[in-house]
Amino acid sequence: MVLPRNVQPVMKYFLIASFLFCIVTLTSNSCEAFSSRTASFSRKQAFSTELPMFGDAFKGAFSNDDSLGKAKNAGLKNGPNGNDAVTFNGKKVKAVVGQKVSVVAAQARAKISYSCKKGDCGTCEITMNGRITKACQAKIPSGKCAMETFR
Repeated sequence: MVLPRNVQPVMKYFLIASFLFCIVTLTSNSCEAFSSRTASFSRKQAFSTELPMFGDAFKGAFSNDDSLGKAKNAGLKNGPNGNDAVTFNGKKVKAVVGQKVSVVAAQARAKISYSCKKGDCGTCEITMNGRITKACQAKIPSGKCAMETFR
């Protein structure tokens, strides 16, 4: 948009004046760090989260909705399904049913070598309840679980 020559200086001064007015208005109310007054720590200021420029528009925005009922626990309903009968090389370990054996082995500080972590190579083989399984793919079953590494 091209303005006539006699309007351009007026528009320029109007923009500068409005910019300065905004700066003065904003800094005069909120910027006490640059004022010449000394700091007074004895007075207490009351802080609030009100937004006076919007009136009561946000009054109930963050309140609880009574029609939803009591808030429920967002976590697991009965907690994790733990298995207390897990041993690794004779050492009792806490584990959750369905947890990866490789994680439980790391918790028991058992040394298992892994190559592919896909179950293809077989370097992570251990015995679980007397059967040879791959630690990178196996999960903790419910009930007794005795695991041993090959030495």
